Amino acid sequence: MNNIERQTSYAAGEDTIAAIATGRAAGGIAIIRISGDRALSIVDEIFRGPDAPLSKVPANTIHYGHILDIDEVLVSVFRAPHSYTTEDTVEINCHGGLYAADRVLSACIEAGARPAEPGEFTKRAYLSGRIDLSEAEAVADIISSDNEFSLKNSEKTLSGRLSREIDEYRQRIIYECGFIESALDDPEHFSLEGFGNRLLSECKEWIGGLSKLSASFQDGKILKDGIDTVIVGKPNVGKSSILNLLSNSDRAIVTDVPGTTRDLIEERVRVRELTLNLIDSAGIRSTDDVVEAIGVEKSLEKMKDADLVLFVCDRSRPLDENDKKIAASLSGKKFLVLLNKSDAEAVISVEDVQALFQKNEGQLPVSSSSLSENAAESDFAAKSRKDSMKIIDFSARSADGMQELQEALKALFLSNGGQKRSDGEVLLTNARHKYEIDSAVRSLTLVMKSIESGLPEDFYTVDLMDAYSALGRILGKEVGDDLVEEIFSKFCIGK
Repeated sequence: MNNIERQTSYAAGEDTIAAIATGRAAGGIAIIRISGDRALSIVDEIFRGPDAPLSKVPANTIHYGHILDIDEVLVSVFRAPHSYTTEDTVEINCHGGLYAADRVLSACIEAGARPAEPGEFTKRAYLSGRIDLSEAEAVADIISSDNEFSLKNSEKTLSGRLSREIDEYRQRIIYECGFIESALDDPEHFSLEGFGNRLLSECKEWIGGLSKLSASFQDGKILKDGIDTVIVGKPNVGKSSILNLLSNSDRAIVTDVPGTTRDLIEERVRVRELTLNLIDSAGIRSTDDVVEAIGVEKSLEKMKDADLVLFVCDRSRPLDENDKKIAASLSGKKFLVLLNKSDAEAVISVEDVQALFQKNEGQLPVSSSSLSENAAESDFAAKSRKDSMKIIDFSARSADGMQELQEALKALFLSNGGQKRSDGEVLLTNARHKYEIDSAVRSLTLVMKSIESGLPEDFYTVDLMDAYSALGRILGKEVGDDLVEEIFSKFCIGK
């Protein structure tokens, strides 16, 4: 659906909508938003103040008064097309009690407005062509953001950075399609000599750029939704104390009794720009206790799926086979070692911990299949892992090492191959966008195969247009009504 079709479809169903835009929670101020052709006339029926009627006041102005006998208010007036929805829009700022806001909203509806559906204000902005679909989705992402990265990345998308990048690819693709059509229709003026080699080079460039964008989804999704983080270690090394420190709560029970934590304890915490979905697991050791053994198996399962493992060692206790088994399971995982209890007398050193990751032929076999899969790594892999690992002196009691932990997390998840990401870089966080980009890459790959197979130029156009359409679906230029409805149904009411 192109912009003209969107606007035509939109104009056919115009009416005036109203909703509480500040959510269902008491606060200092509540905002009731009204948008549509009759927004001003509806508010004029219920507004009492020195500047009434509001249909006569200039745009972008604020006016004091009352809504009937309900509440004292300030009313902001925005005129089409210079508003969020591109329609006439009025925002009533009343006191933030739920009852007062509901009364004002009810007055608007009784005067002729219709209750807005979830996301309908943003949907109108999209249907009018003010924003594209990727920017509309970024609005929902901003609302749901709970960390600095997610907020900034969504703001970049809303500002059009992703849209401009995608649109540039589309313009270059459609140019080549147009050239092929022109050359086939008018060979006297447009020559296709050498065109295949030139298009092959273009496709390689496009595939490289789009593949890089697609690859950013893995990091982008982690940074948006949080880093699934498992805290592991043998019993009584301080795992639960670390969870309590990071969550700033007494979420986990802490005792001197080994095996206190038997089930998984989950907590979502923010560490500066990042969000950690923390899981405190049962201490990993061999045990005859049936319940504790189940907890150990759960811990091992969570380790396999985790984005990050925090391996906790107790510097006041010698390392043992349990520590070796955990170290053996970390091959191929992102992990940090916390050498806990830095305020206690040390009986092990950083070098002792590093030695855990060196291949040890005399090591006892690992009883759990989850651990034994990774135990037979090469000397080279073990040395590389040892050299690149981060071991942090830490104290869950005094919070020593927190700064270093925060910096280590940033280095792992806010960098790109060891390089800090540029401020202008947008990471994909939307699975729909990744799917369409991957579809475009597949179509462009088919174009390359056609060129290399010596097929006629008109064969290229089919796959080029498939790539063009796939990228257009990211922007909402070629999507059906059902997808639009599905996307906006996930928004909150009032946005």
